[in-house]
Amino acid sequence: MARHLITSAIPYINGIKHLGNLVGSQLPADLFARYQRTRGNEVMFLCATDEHGTPAELAAAKAGKPVAEYCAEMHEVQAKIAEGFRLSFDHFGRSSSEQNQKLTQHFAGRLADAGLIREVSETQMYSHADGRFLPDRYIEGTCPNCGFESARGDQCDNCTKQLDPADLINPYSTISGSTELEARETKHLHLRQSEMREKLAEWIDSKTDWPVLTTSIAKKWLTDGDGLQDRGITRDLDWGVPVKNGDKDWPGMEGKVFYVWFDAPIEYIAASQEWVDAGKGTDWQRWWRTDKGAEDVTYTQFMGKDNVPFHTLSFPVTIIGSGEPWKLVDYIKSFNYLNYDGGQFSTSRGRGVFMDQALEILPADYWRWWLLSHAPESSDAEFTWENFQGSVNKDLADVLGNFVSRVTKFCRSKFSEAVPEGAEYGPEELALIEELTTRVRAYEQHMENMEVRKSAQELRAIWAAGNEYLQTVAPWSTFKTDPDKAAIQIRLALNLIPFYAVLSEPFIPDASASLLESMNAQDAVWPDDVAATLSKLPVGHEFTVPEVTFRKITDDERTEWQEKFAGTRD
Repeated sequence: MARHLITSAIPYINGIKHLGNLVGSQLPADLFARYQRTRGNEVMFLCATDEHGTPAELAAAKAGKPVAEYCAEMHEVQAKIAEGFRLSFDHFGRSSSEQNQKLTQHFAGRLADAGLIREVSETQMYSHADGRFLPDRYIEGTCPNCGFESARGDQCDNCTKQLDPADLINPYSTISGSTELEARETKHLHLRQSEMREKLAEWIDSKTDWPVLTTSIAKKWLTDGDGLQDRGITRDLDWGVPVKNGDKDWPGMEGKVFYVWFDAPIEYIAASQEWVDAGKGTDWQRWWRTDKGAEDVTYTQFMGKDNVPFHTLSFPVTIIGSGEPWKLVDYIKSFNYLNYDGGQFSTSRGRGVFMDQALEILPADYWRWWLLSHAPESSDAEFTWENFQGSVNKDLADVLGNFVSRVTKFCRSKFSEAVPEGAEYGPEELALIEELTTRVRAYEQHMENMEVRKSAQELRAIWAAGNEYLQTVAPWSTFKTDPDKAAIQIRLALNLIPFYAVLSEPFIPDASASLLESMNAQDAVWPDDVAATLSKLPVGHEFTVPEVTFRKITDDERTEWQEKFAGTRD
């Protein structure tokens, strides 16, 4: 039994996420976690809410609530929506947890002892109108790299270049809108990333199986301009992890907090401690410490391309620089952007379909299937209502749902709600089993390789093979002249339903569970031996004709939704 540690990029606490956020990290991570569990492997799947930094403070201020109260409420909201999309986290933690605070301070102390943190006097923007320094997202302006006019003080959303507030052209306060800004001197701690450049380059070069998207972004940051730069890891904010050297005060850093992008990735580890403290497990270190059993763990991270620099450079600097035996990531699966109907999804600007709205329209499986089968792996993808309707109607309703309905209803009308008696499978049945064996092995390989779209395509082909078999043997015609032969055909078709349910569970878990229940086959397991699996339901095995597995989306509904979600959110 293999052991898989899986983490999804942790979403900001500031509001409900859109479908682009979902398919860029959490959903494909869930697909992989569910697949590994179905194969009998041990999985630890972790995520959390990212609760520190300016996004949290700004969102809380807008909501008129204390930031701690706002974060606690939004954590519950995001956890509930994640459950609605059937994201199977072993634990969904909080970066504001006591566990993460202590671990972040521990790492800072270790890095300081290793000479990888230095104190820097630097110039930052001070707003007279707001009476405070403006770190990160409290300041926006024009990107000096690409000219994007709404670049943030930490990063440009357009070109993904990492920035400091002082880099921006024509900067202004996002609190008051004031442009009366003054450069003032303040002291902060910097992580000496430049000292780790060679080690990082060697480590990244060793990851020959990583996606091109991941390695190209990481290497660009290592080599562009003067190469990897030291990075500030503290901020002048009220909300965050207080700056400490381990459990000791840090002279000169009073009143400051660690930068959110320093403490947020550490929450991956802290989440496993929260898991233990919540009574869900007993040993978190066997997943994270190579001296405690994690040497046989395969660690995979899922994220959008904008998060790649922090996970390939900054977080590894923290892990490696600590000098302690922490588990490093083995594989980073990164994704491009999903755009929305001719434009971009944007949480901050309220454009697109958001996760709570999606669940109000249709059950999770509809969205899971479309998003995963159109995952933006090799390039950006685009959500359109026409494509969504077509995919749901053709793939889910016509191919899978129609197959289940035809087979079970025909069996009930001509035989009973039980597997009919028949002889051994004939040439047509054996040919189908051979084809499905080949396809299942291909499907497994795509899933192991985390090739999301190829996995979906192969799964659909597996569904389609059953329909093609029905069309070829036509049991409704065969029954008129040879009822026994029709019984054989229907027996195989009935066996295909739990077979499909198990294979489909990582993509559409609710439909899978419903089909297994209808077929009275909740004990069905992964088809290592396809031939044996497709003979598993014995003669006389009772089932219930299921309700409609997937309904079609009508043209009127599509038009209504296009108008309702024309790119803005109330």
